[in-house]
Amino acid sequence: MHHHHSHPFGAGPHPDLFGRTRHLMMRFAPHLVHHAMGRGHGGGFWGGRDDDGFGPGGPGGFDEEAWRRGRKFSADDLQLLLLSLLEEKPSHGYELIKALETRTNGFYKPSPGVVYPALTYLEEVGYATVDTEGNKKRYQLSETGKAHLAVNRERVDVMVARLRHVARKMEWMRRAMRGEQQPEPEQGGWLPELMQARAALKQALVMRSEASADEQRRIAAILARAAAEIEAGPQA
Repeated sequence: MHHHHSHPFGAGPHPDLFGRTRHLMMRFAPHLVHHAMGRGHGGGFWGGRDDDGFGPGGPGGFDEEAWRRGRKFSADDLQLLLLSLLEEKPSHGYELIKALETRTNGFYKPSPGVVYPALTYLEEVGYATVDTEGNKKRYQLSETGKAHLAVNRERVDVMVARLRHVARKMEWMRRAMRGEQQPEPEQGGWLPELMQARAALKQALVMRSEASADEQRRIAAILARAAAEIEAGPQA
């Protein structure tokens, strides 16, 4: 006798969806996490020292394929992230490590061997000051550091947004592995309609992968207009 069980998403998905999702996660997650944590490499997941840390297109051109491969933060990126955390409150090095781990739902936890040299550099160039408490150092943002952060505000905002995105992805994958129903998107989360539109755009670009130069320029103009409208936000 066969027993029917209701699926947490309702009718539609294949009954073995979560089994297959769990299988894929168990297969690929160790590789992804190994590189993302920087074990043996001392870094994170956006670009190495020789690039801008964001993949093709510079700041804002987030390269998801690079994300999957576990590419590192550049040294400059990590320094800016640390300064942005110090802007919120003075912190010890281990508190900064914990903050980055928390904000990515455990995906990115830089090693002390990466964070402390970065903090030392920030102190040396005057972007951070240090209060010594016994054998512990408590770092805080200096006025020079505030100015440096202000100049790079757009770049920092993009990185912080990507960290939030990674955190949501990690939570989604954990829920999928446990077979739990996904929650309604919170503010800043992606609705199904947006994800479907994003997938449709990717498919349309794939279909035009052999387009002529003129056609590529036409597509580029369309995407540039769309990006400008999205960035502008709702019109009053």
